[in-house]
Amino acid sequence: MHGREVLPFFPYLRRSFFYLNLPTYLLLIGQPHAYILKSGISTTITPTTNLLSLCANYHSPPDPNVLSFSALIYEFTKLNNFGQAIRSSSQMLSQGVMLDRHVLPTIIKACAGLSFLNTGKQVHCIASVSGFDSDSRVLSSLVHLYLKCNRIKDAQKVFDRLPQPDVVAYSALLAGYARKGCVKETKELFSKRADEGVELNLVSWNGMIAGFNHSGRHLEAVIMFQKMHLEAFKPDGTSISSVLSAVGDLEMLILGFQIHGYAIKMGIGQDKCVVSALIDMYGKCACTLEMSEVFDEMCQMDVGACNALVMGLSRNGLVDNALKVFRQFKGQGIELNVVSWTSIIGSCSQNGKDIEALELFREMQLVGVKPNSVTIPCLLPACGNIAALMHGKAAHCFSLKSGISSNVYVGSALIDMYAKCGRIHVSKLCFDMMLTRNLVSWNALMAGYAMHGKTKEAIDIFQWMQRSGPKPDFVSFICVLSACSQGGLTDEGWYYFRSMSKDYGIEARLEHYACMVNLLGRAGRLQEAHTMIKQMPFKPDACVWGALLSSCRVHNNVSLGEIAAKKLFELEPRNPGNYILLSNIYASKAMWDEVNMVRNMMKSKGLRKNPGCSWIEIKSKVHMLVAGDNSHPQMAQIIEKLAELSIEMKKSGCFPDTDFVLQDVEEQDKEQILCGHSEKLAVVLGLLNTSPGSSIQVIKNLRICGDCHAVIKFISSFEKREIFVRDTNRFHHFKDGVCSCRDYW
Repeated sequence: MHGREVLPFFPYLRRSFFYLNLPTYLLLIGQPHAYILKSGISTTITPTTNLLSLCANYHSPPDPNVLSFSALIYEFTKLNNFGQAIRSSSQMLSQGVMLDRHVLPTIIKACAGLSFLNTGKQVHCIASVSGFDSDSRVLSSLVHLYLKCNRIKDAQKVFDRLPQPDVVAYSALLAGYARKGCVKETKELFSKRADEGVELNLVSWNGMIAGFNHSGRHLEAVIMFQKMHLEAFKPDGTSISSVLSAVGDLEMLILGFQIHGYAIKMGIGQDKCVVSALIDMYGKCACTLEMSEVFDEMCQMDVGACNALVMGLSRNGLVDNALKVFRQFKGQGIELNVVSWTSIIGSCSQNGKDIEALELFREMQLVGVKPNSVTIPCLLPACGNIAALMHGKAAHCFSLKSGISSNVYVGSALIDMYAKCGRIHVSKLCFDMMLTRNLVSWNALMAGYAMHGKTKEAIDIFQWMQRSGPKPDFVSFICVLSACSQGGLTDEGWYYFRSMSKDYGIEARLEHYACMVNLLGRAGRLQEAHTMIKQMPFKPDACVWGALLSSCRVHNNVSLGEIAAKKLFELEPRNPGNYILLSNIYASKAMWDEVNMVRNMMKSKGLRKNPGCSWIEIKSKVHMLVAGDNSHPQMAQIIEKLAELSIEMKKSGCFPDTDFVLQDVEEQDKEQILCGHSEKLAVVLGLLNTSPGSSIQVIKNLRICGDCHAVIKFISSFEKREIFVRDTNRFHHFKDGVCSCRDYW
């Protein structure tokens, strides 16, 4: 019953009229449709299987009459057994017992409980032909039904027919408009309450505050809370917790302090909901000390507060603290729920602790907590980040078995995961199989194609979305501009950059300028890229200057590289990558004094180069290889295999490209340094541990160097392997000695 809505009352809409005399029947037979058309409520009702065929095991009351059926339906509804309530109503009609004004609201409530819109419309029709369409309780129930089914205009039309709206219907409609973010309609209805003779209660105020907060109208939620206070309504825990969430999103810390003090003064400072909301608010305002103090002062441990603390620590980049606190809660025997586990898994995925996220997911299942449609989208980025394809496939299988694979967020996360794991064709299959798609789904597929250097396919998806999908947003344009950058399509990039504001009214953000600087810079148009930066309508950030510096490294442009590096040293003085890029530009020109100067700068600031790391998944285990680290148990075999491949390369006329060793050392030492690059080590580890002919996939934390690129091209041909390498810039798909990037990266 919960999985599919059937229409139990359709067979009785006409049959029940035969209990009336013929003239009355002839008069009423056309009323259901006519009434609904007149009221303006859409009624697409299609007859389907009679629900009675599903109710063979149901026993009717011993003395079937309106009272006995009404009592039964009421009890089912009271127990939230809405499906059985509807089945009982259907059988009531089948036995010739008509629905009256007392039982109709209960049946409508059951329809609302299951969000069965079409069934509710049938009941609405029955109420109409039975003469109860002006009954206040029936109409009030219908208002709730249409609101629950997201039909706020229909709810308003029914509401307008109420002879005297009561506070329940009034509150429901106010909350409905607020949840939709309809500020104007909410205010208009709110201002009419005195004329309608309706006095709002606490539920009314809480519904509006929570509704505005839910729809992202955080400032309106705060304003409504202030109005509530001005009209001398005493807030409860629900009011406080709702407005604190809005305050946190607005980062209005001073107001947050005031509401905290007010809650203590009102004696609800230890309310569980209030404590959780305070921790959440302080976390959003980056006040981790106050957040921890609220938690420590809690009288009674509550899992909601525990979840809020873990989320708050994670939100502020303190993922190690969050993990430690989570382990402490678990050790103390606190019954952590699916929200707890999902929060910490998401925290690890978003903060570079991908292996920990995978381990937590396995542990979650071992302790008997079932992942849901939020957990899977939190886990899948971790699988994608380190190309843990087998783990990603396992999560996909779990979503299929659990019946959550059709969830739009799960589907979008799967698209992203498969793309990051080098299986862009599977991403497209997932996209094609989605029953419903949102903007995230379209953007995920476009980003995947861009990452794989499939510029044409990315642009095709963008154009398809323009024709038949949702309206592109700023992320969509980042994806299409990135695709143009990967393909070197400068003219197309300029076209989409200009179209963004001209055709869609989307003002370019820093991310779009960074894409354009990268596009122009990679194409060698460095001066044009620099001019664009100088003409930006706002101050360039580190991403923009970083794009220029990276392009200067590709083309070994010292003068512009120095300009970009100087800006980056001001914006990101603790980022070692910027110093390394400038040092490499100097080294490419054999400017060793300048190289030493940059290295001394790093040393004086206590900065060290981030080592090159690569990951490879072998038999569901993720291995990490680090440049210069010989601790891997198979390192001797890896070095031996590399030496064999190096001999074969030289035999074929390919020699190490020592230009990519940016150190002032002997040529022989340069060859040795190149052998230790992490992506080479990972590829060879894959050769040693996988069957001949099978594909290999490697992820690297830095951009692949030119020598490694040439070596892996040779390995793909010599070993007859498909090799996928994802660096910080894009995917490289090596096959038969050729790379998908066409040596443009």
